[in-house]
Amino acid sequence: MLQEITNETIAESGYRRIRADIIFGRLAPGQKLKLESLKESYETSISTLREILNRLSSEGLVVAEGQRGFEVSPMSVADLKEIAALRLLLETHALEQSFAYGEVEWEARLVSAHYKLARMEKVMASGDATKAEDWKRYDWEFHQALISACGSKLLMETHSAVFDKYLRYQMVALSYRGDVAANEHQQLLDAALKRDGDTAKRVLALHIQGGVEHALAKGSLS
Repeated sequence: MLQEITNETIAESGYRRIRADIIFGRLAPGQKLKLESLKESYETSISTLREILNRLSSEGLVVAEGQRGFEVSPMSVADLKEIAALRLLLETHALEQSFAYGEVEWEARLVSAHYKLARMEKVMASGDATKAEDWKRYDWEFHQALISACGSKLLMETHSAVFDKYLRYQMVALSYRGDVAANEHQQLLDAALKRDGDTAKRVLALHIQGGVEHALAKGSLS
């Protein structure tokens, strides 16, 4: 039993590490995932790696090429637009539910998450790109807090999976949008505390679309 628990822990740790490396761009889009190299880097067995990569393939982060092995899923303009549209659909619905059911504890989570994000946005505005992963983690936490009172675990999990795919584009193809994005986050916070659903949905749509347009303007996906 102890051996089974150990193996499960190693497999889960390896999964989380590889998944994070894909999302944060350390494993590049289209990169071949050679099992022998991964075995050394992630200190796990070939059989465990196959399980991990098949799991990531089911999430759309890895492409399984049959006998040819695995590679990190490529990126495209069409894929980014589809992910952004799905994120907006899910987040808008969850946001409406949170506005209806959120109480003091939800407001406290939201204010706390925004405080950390705003602090990190100031760091990014100073030109310190070494904190990019922290910035995006706090961005994720804020948007998760925004919808955390929706009352649906499945909705939260689905939104999180889609947000991670959007996050991969942000880390690889986008960059910090400066005061525009920071102001949108502040507006979302203000609208949430006032339960102003119309304003929140409008700002959220601008926020997500602005990220897509920023990526296209950079030409990183051409």
